Formats: sequence, C-alpha cells, structure tokens
Amino acid sequence: MDAFWIILTGSFVSISCGLLGSYLILRRMAMVGDAISHAVLPGIVIAFLISGQRDSITMLIGAGVLGVLTTFLIEFLHKRGNLQTDASIGVTFTWLFALGIILISAYAGQVDLDQDCVLHGEIAYVPIDLWITSTGKIIGPRAVFITGSVLIIIISFIIIGYKELFLTTFDPAFAAAIDISTAMWHYLLMGAVSLATVASFESVGAILVVALLIAPPATAYLLTEKFLFMLILTAFLGIFISVTGYYLAVSIDGSIAGAMSTIAGLLFALAFLFSPKEGIIITWLKNRIIKKELSESF
Repeated sequence: MDAFWIILTGSFVSISCGLLGSYLILRRMAMVGDAISHAVLPGIVIAFLISGQRDSITMLIGAGVLGVLTTFLIEFLHKRGNLQTDASIGVTFTWLFALGIILISAYAGQVDLDQDCVLHGEIAYVPIDLWITSTGKIIGPRAVFITGSVLIIIISFIIIGYKELFLTTFDPAFAAAIDISTAMWHYLLMGAVSLATVASFESVGAILVVALLIAPPATAYLLTEKFLFMLILTAFLGIFISVTGYYLAVSIDGSIAGAMSTIAGLLFALAFLFSPKEGIIITWLKNRIIKKELSESF
C-alpha cells in the first residue's frame, strides 16, 4: 500500500508540474520553477515567526505569497530593469534564498527549521505523514490530498483559460490585438506555477519538482508538434516516470526522487536521439539515406 501512495503522489505532482512546464518551455521560462522553489524560503520563515507554528498550511501560505512575489519581481526586473529573463530569474531567487538563510540563522536557530527540511522533502515519507482528524480518525496521507487538490485546480485553470493561454504563449501580439491581457494571463500562469511548486516540494523535494517541471514537457516537445497532444503526452510521461522511478529505486535500494529524476532524464535523452523529426540519430540516418539516393541517381 505504501508503494501505491508514493506512486500516486508522484503522479499527481508530475502531471501538475508537467502541464504547467509545457507553457514555461514554450515561453522560454523553464527555470522559473527552480527559482520559486528556492525563493520561497523567507516566506516560510516569516510565516513561522508570525504564527509560531510549523504546520503545513501556515508554511504553504507563507511560501505561496513569496512564490507569487518572486514571479512579480522577475517580471519587474525583466521589463523595468531591461534585464534578460535568465538574469532576472538568477538575481531574484539568489537574494531571496540568501535572505531566507539569514532569517533562519538569526531568528530560528533554536528551532527544527532549516533550508534542507523545508525545501528538500522526501517522497518516501508520504505514507507515514498522515492526515488525522480531531477525533483521531486517519483519513490518509496528507500529501495525496494536497497534491490531488492542486492537480484539480491546475487542470481546471488550463481548461478554463486554454484559448487565452494558447494565444498568449504562441502569439502574444495577436492576443493583445484582440483585447486579451497578456500581462494578466502571464501572472495567472506564474501564480499557478507557484502554487504547484510550493505545494509539491515539501512532499517530493525541490529537485524532483524541477525535474518534473522541465523533463516531461521537454520530452513531449521533441515528440510532437501539436500542443494539445503535447499536454496529454506530458501527463502520461509523468505517470510513467513515477511508476518506473519508484520500482527502479526499490530494485537498487536508492533514492526514489533521484530514481524518478533519472528516468525523466533518460526519457529525454531517448527522445533527443530518436525523435522521429528532431532526433539526432534519426536525422543522421535520414541524411545518409538521402545522400545515398542522390549518389545512386547520378
């Protein structure tokens, strides 16, 4: 039963992150998830200092506020400061992460709260981190309900705003011409990324969140030119990564998050080499066949 909860949580996270990651890749903002996962640290510390509690809801609220603030700062530096997107991402998340470390060392040094415990979660702990009611009834693993709720929100957001997200991603000039606010949908998308990232990294770890945010959609991008099929393929790849990654970790007695990330990387490498249209080896073979046919024709 433990395996089921771990795989289910991994699948929820991979689908949520993968769907949003598809938009980030096409917008050339793939590393925003990594930035958010580190920049939220001061929000977690501030939430603890205000509430005096380490419960997940309080931490989630604090991290969520800083996650949204991070996206605003990145866009502000990019638009107003004329910085490249990657530079604005780097500046924002490094100084916010450093600020979080300073706050921990200065105000939370005597508390079991550090950058490792709040950022680098462990998916293997999902089955033992249970949601227990006030009457003592065990409902189930807390991470499953949190990540499942986030998945429902993300899917609903994409379905409701599919046309607007599609247009602002592929042709923002046309979207603006027909009175679709590109800025509003940009911030809504970044808010959704912040929600998915913050809600997931405590359960599965920041490294796995970033891997699932980038690798499955990047793999799907190499395998299809149809955006809707890219989203569907990304979701299936995320589930496959969760299942195979778990059993790989069990077989080698290793890290589950590390195994899932490794599977994600291997799938991308296979797509990079053998993609029907963009694969390096397939392209090389096609060129050889064309050259051979041309030489024979003469």
